[in-house]
Amino acid sequence: MAIYLTKGSKVLVQGMTGGEGMKHTRRMLAAGTDVVGGVNPRKAGRTVEFDVPQSPEGLGGTRRSVPVFGTVREGMAATGADVTVVFVPPAFAKAAVLEAADAGIALAVVITEGIPVHDTVVFQAYAAARGTRVIGPNCPGLISPGQSNAGIIPADITKPGRIGLVSKSGTLTYQLMYELRDIGFSTCVGIGGDPVVGTSHIDCLAAFEDDPDTELVVLIGEIGGDAEERAAAYVREHVTKPVVGYIAGFTAPEGRTMGHAGAIVSGSSGTAQAKKTALEAAGVPVGGTPTETARLVLARLETERDVTHS
Repeated sequence: MAIYLTKGSKVLVQGMTGGEGMKHTRRMLAAGTDVVGGVNPRKAGRTVEFDVPQSPEGLGGTRRSVPVFGTVREGMAATGADVTVVFVPPAFAKAAVLEAADAGIALAVVITEGIPVHDTVVFQAYAAARGTRVIGPNCPGLISPGQSNAGIIPADITKPGRIGLVSKSGTLTYQLMYELRDIGFSTCVGIGGDPVVGTSHIDCLAAFEDDPDTELVVLIGEIGGDAEERAAAYVREHVTKPVVGYIAGFTAPEGRTMGHAGAIVSGSSGTAQAKKTALEAAGVPVGGTPTETARLVLARLETERDVTHS
């Protein structure tokens, strides 16, 4: 099992014929993702050939022909696609997501960074009203190791397992995946660090709670906003599985945006310490570093298994 993305997911790539789209489509194919088409109205009807390298798991190693469709609707009708990954430039991202939502696709993974917040607000509301889940923008996407990979997350740094991960930070997602590679993950979701995102920590916590094959959840947050405090309240009331946290930004200076557009502290609001305090009050241990967080995960898993076997 996994959340949002499984081996049966059929993936379109909006912007597949661009430089980033081509590069990451090849990587997704190598990870075993069922990429069934690209979308580019100027190149509709063409076929793109990919030499897919073989992954360490033995996936890929073939030549794949991927058709290009003029619209998401055409791609869905021809292939049964239920996921789209958006690699279009910021100026065209809103239109791309609106098109995908109009077509009724279930999941839109928006990798693009630098999208104006107003555009994001518009397409998030539009997609939600039409039943399309958006992950991102400004995110690495999501991966269910051994099953499917939608986005830019490296597929070879971990393996399938029973940990779920939800994170604002792409690079910290990768680090925790690697630190816990011997245990493995059900699904890792990079929700993005912009002020407005489509899928929240809480959405992922709820999905992992319902996933029978996720044993523990790692929650990675960062300074700015109150998403982690709200997640802490949700954990306290609704999550029965163990959750371990990490918050980036303890040394960030007040009032300065740090990396992600949403990572800004104003006064006592949105500080790393406030988030750590809220999470720990909800029973979520918070590591001081990614490596310490991984150790907390291993210790908690050991405790849970001792309780189960006693």
